[in-house]
Amino acid sequence: MKCRYDLIALDLDGTLLGPDGRVSPENRRAVDDARAAGVEVVICTGRGFVESTAAIDAIDARRPARGRSVAPMVCAGGAMVVDALSGKTLHRWAMRQDLVDRLCAHFAAANRAPLILKDRDAAGFDYLFVRSGPMEYPTKWWFSVMDVIVRQVDSIEEDAHPEHTVRVGFAAVADVMHALAESVHAEFGPETMTQHFAAVAGSKDSGAHGAKDERVHLLEVFDPQVSKWTAIHRLALEQGIDRDRIAAIGDEVNDVAMIEGAGLGIAMGNAVDAVREAADMHTKSNAEHGVAHAIDRVLVGEW
Repeated sequence: MKCRYDLIALDLDGTLLGPDGRVSPENRRAVDDARAAGVEVVICTGRGFVESTAAIDAIDARRPARGRSVAPMVCAGGAMVVDALSGKTLHRWAMRQDLVDRLCAHFAAANRAPLILKDRDAAGFDYLFVRSGPMEYPTKWWFSVMDVIVRQVDSIEEDAHPEHTVRVGFAAVADVMHALAESVHAEFGPETMTQHFAAVAGSKDSGAHGAKDERVHLLEVFDPQVSKWTAIHRLALEQGIDRDRIAAIGDEVNDVAMIEGAGLGIAMGNAVDAVREAADMHTKSNAEHGVAHAIDRVLVGEW
């Protein structure tokens, strides 16, 4: 039976990646099966392109789909589409400079330091760290384990590439994040796409820094057009793929738009309630190779 979908949009953390942060052999096999069936598998992640390298390599996502010369992936929560083959940016949704300036002023008033994510292909680096507060432990850890290029400044006025900003973010443990997230939502919510959610970050020895096994919260602020679905829908339109022939698999709040927008939205077994409520189908958890279970059902026509 021919698969009824032409494109599968696939989240990374909590979805393709297991609790150990790796792609299981089962999930890799399922992605290979989907490609063999003529389905394009597109990574859709909140991570930046460089931060996704291990996952890209694990599923050979640099290899273009049949008949394609590029291998697009959606990163930065939908703010960018990058060709995984070349590392070149295909599309991006940058933030207005005045909005970034106001956000940075808001952070500074709270003695917090925002992380400004850049289009690396254009700016030549990944993050601008504005020293208007301390660097939180989760950020220090992330920078230590990822091959990212970070520049530090005392003020956003020192940003030499304001036109290349795609996200203003912050990462901290819950007690640090709570008040800041509420105030950002209250002041900037109507004119941005703002997301606040919990994510596991840290390492086995992170207890030395007082963050062992704690839930780290992420705050991400984008241009109001940004979502994973906006980026996936653009890719689909370019290829003449109807939304009914798109399947999407995810687990977190930043996956809700693509779960709702796709012809088939699939929630992981470990998904948050908002994703589960938006989904058409539910698969197993990321500890049980839920991506493989879902793709197998899709390829045989059960879903």
